[in-house]
Amino acid sequence: MNGTDTGESTDRAAGYPHPVIVVGAGPTGLLLAGDLAEAGVPVTLLEKRPHRISNLSRAFGVHARTLEQLDARGLADDLIATGSPLTRLRLFRLSLDLSTLPSRFPFLLITPQYEVERLLERRAQRLGVRFQYESELLALRQDADGVDIDVRTGDGSTVTRRAAYVVGTDGHHSAVRRAIGQPFPGVSVITSLFLADVRLAEKPETVLTVDGAGDVFAMIASFGDGWYRVMGWNRRHEVPDDAPLDLEEVKDVTRRALGTDYGMRDARWLSRFHSDERQAPEYRVGRVFLAGDAAHIHSPAGGQGMNTGLQDAANLGWKLAAVVKGQASDRLLDTYQAERHPVGKAVLRSSGGLVRLARAQNPALRAVRAVVSAVANAAAPARAKALAQLTGIGYRYPAPRGAHRLVGTRVPDVVLDSGHRLYEALRGGRFVLVTPRPAYLPPGAAPDGGADVLPAVEHWAGNRRTAVLVRPDGYVAWAADDAGTDVLETALASRYLTAR
Repeated sequence: MNGTDTGESTDRAAGYPHPVIVVGAGPTGLLLAGDLAEAGVPVTLLEKRPHRISNLSRAFGVHARTLEQLDARGLADDLIATGSPLTRLRLFRLSLDLSTLPSRFPFLLITPQYEVERLLERRAQRLGVRFQYESELLALRQDADGVDIDVRTGDGSTVTRRAAYVVGTDGHHSAVRRAIGQPFPGVSVITSLFLADVRLAEKPETVLTVDGAGDVFAMIASFGDGWYRVMGWNRRHEVPDDAPLDLEEVKDVTRRALGTDYGMRDARWLSRFHSDERQAPEYRVGRVFLAGDAAHIHSPAGGQGMNTGLQDAANLGWKLAAVVKGQASDRLLDTYQAERHPVGKAVLRSSGGLVRLARAQNPALRAVRAVVSAVANAAAPARAKALAQLTGIGYRYPAPRGAHRLVGTRVPDVVLDSGHRLYEALRGGRFVLVTPRPAYLPPGAAPDGGADVLPAVEHWAGNRRTAVLVRPDGYVAWAADDAGTDVLETALASRYLTAR
């Protein structure tokens, strides 16, 4: 299929009061809605909760690849100002030096999820996203032309809305996932974890402290405002999620795992939860999509859950916008499943593996843990692979047969001949064509479809010979080693072919 063959070429937003409805205003939904709005697609964001951002959310870490995605939206520096960079991460016996990452962000940013949500909400509001809080999805029906959803509003009434597409970003207990009949197979990997937000009399040496001893493990993360998040588990005291939890239990487990409780006091939140590993088989069913925790949930090890969801949104947003605006065939949307489902599966494996090794009780599993830790800590290739997967920068997407070797790979941020950084050039959700210098671009070259389909054109600094078309999410859509005078036309003809 030629990339300029868009199939249905009409604007799919026409005739729909709500061309795209996103259900769930967590980080994934907020990023996705903002991306669609920035691309000129009217979008409505439904949220069952009242309009408030909770300071009791579970996630607390933002990895390098997510920061790169935020940088492409002009948000990374603002988020970094809310937290503390961590350059060395210790996960039980595995020590990882994040300062070696080939990224502008060679660290894990420790900042609470609510700071991410506040930043993304402000962006979405500025771009014109229509927010509707206290709106609960009750039912969903789709046909060849659109999706009808029944929504219970804050006053108790039920209304029906029609959209061209619906995206469920409504979490673990997703109403959208249930409405389209998608199962959520998996297991509970660890039960009776606890969370607590506390103040400490003594400051830990690092912004993130993780360790275990015998039957317990504990983690303490600094929020940077005097509050600390504590998470822990006691093998000898696994109780239901609704069992009472008091500060004395939190302090006891922390002392046993870390050697001290740092003078914990003033708990503002105490909660138990269990950690599941689950993944929906299909992220797309007709005109309905799943993203974030609605599509996959992971153990908390490595802090990959929120990050994976945000990267789902970055992948889906530009594709959905191109299809809604009639610039690409609906078939482009199938690449969301092809690209993101394997990543979700890999995160399930890696985060689950960390938890299982940490919980190792019998001698055989303890021996495996020792070997894995020793190899990873001693071997540079093993460390690099673990870092790349944990931080998200190591994933690549499948490419069409015969495609250039770079197609589907992440493009790191580089300074271009103009003095701009690549991720600055990506802002606005457009493609960026980076060519050798001098650029072989015919004067006035512009394909049919209008100026909004043209990429930004930049040039490599230095003597690189490869021309690369970078997608809005920072992955290579097309590349050529010997670009001729038809580079723009050829690149544009291939921009929607990745992973077909």
